[in-house]
Amino acid sequence: MSDFVMPSLGADMETGTLVEWRVAPGDRVRKGQVVAVVETDKGAIDIEVFEDGVVEKIYVDPDAEVPVGTPLARIGAGTDARQAGIESSMADAGAEDGGDAKATGRLKPESESESEPEPEPESEPASRPKTEAQRASRPGHGVPPASPAARMRARETGLDLADVQGSGPDGAIVLKDVEAALPDTEIETGARRRRAGFDATEMRRTIAAAMSRSKREIPHYYLATTMDLAAAESWLDNYNHDRPPAERILLSALFMKATALALARHRTLNGHYGDDGFVPADTVNVGMAIHLRGGGLVAPAILDTDTLALPELMVRLQDLVQRARDGGLRGSEIASASATVTALGERGVDSVWGVIHPPQVSMIGFGRPRRQPVAIGDALAVRLAVEVSLAADHRVCDGHLGALFLGEIERQLQQPENL
Repeated sequence: MSDFVMPSLGADMETGTLVEWRVAPGDRVRKGQVVAVVETDKGAIDIEVFEDGVVEKIYVDPDAEVPVGTPLARIGAGTDARQAGIESSMADAGAEDGGDAKATGRLKPESESESEPEPEPESEPASRPKTEAQRASRPGHGVPPASPAARMRARETGLDLADVQGSGPDGAIVLKDVEAALPDTEIETGARRRRAGFDATEMRRTIAAAMSRSKREIPHYYLATTMDLAAAESWLDNYNHDRPPAERILLSALFMKATALALARHRTLNGHYGDDGFVPADTVNVGMAIHLRGGGLVAPAILDTDTLALPELMVRLQDLVQRARDGGLRGSEIASASATVTALGERGVDSVWGVIHPPQVSMIGFGRPRRQPVAIGDALAVRLAVEVSLAADHRVCDGHLGALFLGEIERQLQQPENL
């Protein structure tokens, strides 16, 4: 048995707001399943559970803002949830039969006074305990049961909940039911506003605080070099030649894979620096800095980047960018990055010098791939090339290792067929 807590979705996060539960007490969950939605300064994030079990109790109702580390629910073998359901059902059965607590076997806390009136039983037996939010949304006077998030979304869009079919516990209307009932245009704008939407001023303040901390606490050093992309360009041309656009690979996927393989070789740049010093990461989870519509950015990670084949990595990249901008990022993607790549080439800049995102210890920047003079032996040729930069933490390594790391990225890009 363990508590499922408000996760830390970045070094700059202190609190989060629970937007919606995707489960209820008594539900069986599996590792990696999305169980809740939490809103932070960078938008709403899907939160996964990291163990198999049964939701035995929910401690926090939707719309509550709680600090990182606060228990949100209890995950166990299901004993407590089953016992609570049995007791609740026995209580309801006793009330229907007109019996007292002793006759029905209803358990009463020792602190409960004998003179206190019994609570009004619900009109139907409860097969599982309910949170206060669920109790508040019970049917009454023709009002459909609905979660707070669903009611809020319905109010925003003017949707009548009486026209919505609920798919939640006991037929309650949950957020996805409201979204499904909306016109496509409303869903699109609503997703941007609710899931990917954010207070731009607050986000800028959060980013500024994190970057100020980074420059204050992390002794940065910077290196950069220009890398020849002729081999990568030729390989991509051949690979993409007979493939439809949806199956083609872009240079960004090669950059990510080459970086991931270099991080796997030089693990001193792949990990986190905390109170106990540097701890190398067990896996290579490369974060990708993504610009959000309306301003601001996030840097979710592609898990196990170094193990992915290029076609799968390309699909993951496109999916990550889409979900980051429309909403639907997962907590594991936000919190697990072991290093981050920022690429501003599509914005027309030749180079970018990153600021390390704590507690990470490295940031790799890719500029605009462009044709430029490159020395080939004793000759000069015009070839596709890109400037690649490294911002690294001097507490864990120095320029010697940083130079080897950039050299490894270049070596990988010269052999694209092996990526």
